[in-house]
Amino acid sequence: MSTNAKKAILVVSFGTSYEETRKLTIDAIESSIAQAFPEYSIYRAWTSKMILAKLEKRDHIHINNVKEAMEEMAGDGITHVLIQPTHVINGIENDLMKEDALAFKDQFQEISFGDPLLTTEKDNRQVIEALGREFGHIPTDEAVVLMGHGTSHYANTTYAALDYTMKDMGYSNFFLGTVEAYPSMETLLKMLQKFQPAKVHLVPFMIVAGDHARNDMAGDDPDSWYSQFSSAGYQVESCLKGLGEYEGIREIFIRHVKEIPAL
Repeated sequence: MSTNAKKAILVVSFGTSYEETRKLTIDAIESSIAQAFPEYSIYRAWTSKMILAKLEKRDHIHINNVKEAMEEMAGDGITHVLIQPTHVINGIENDLMKEDALAFKDQFQEISFGDPLLTTEKDNRQVIEALGREFGHIPTDEAVVLMGHGTSHYANTTYAALDYTMKDMGYSNFFLGTVEAYPSMETLLKMLQKFQPAKVHLVPFMIVAGDHARNDMAGDDPDSWYSQFSSAGYQVESCLKGLGEYEGIREIFIRHVKEIPAL
């Protein structure tokens, strides 16, 4: 890399409209990356159009989307861009993010990408170890039920593979489902019927504990996971802690930045 190179890391997240969880998750990830790579300027972009529009309208806060962040970095004279997503899987959001960023390839000497959280088997195991450090103290006759987002993208298979790996690594009381795909709530109810837990602990398997965690998981609505498990006769407790709050998860993102070939 030439001596006049001006390097930046663009941290790309889905985003959240909840300030409290943002500080504990997205801000914490960006801060950890900034500390690990002091020679890089750190920029932020979010990919959820809905969240960006909501923040603009409700709070008069503007956060860049990927295109705007690329324009800002080009304007600031950045020459080499490393893009680290905080996305959980290599799904639709990640594909679109790469497309948007690569539209600017002529304006930079180099654009390179880090991997989302769950990309390799090593990532899967490290994520499970991080979850084990957080919830391994829960008695084995109680269930830890994790709520992932889920997607129509083929990368959704990652969730079922992760659930299988959890069991393989000795966490027989850990179960992973998704809001929008497979494994679904129906699958989880069947699994728990066999397991017969003394208690169910609901945990978001998402970077932030936002709308899905508060409403679809822990909400009072009859369709929420909390309500459905309660109706099935289980004692239920919700934990509103996003994955970005766990140090072990932030360490994986730092490793992914280090593994970017251009670094």
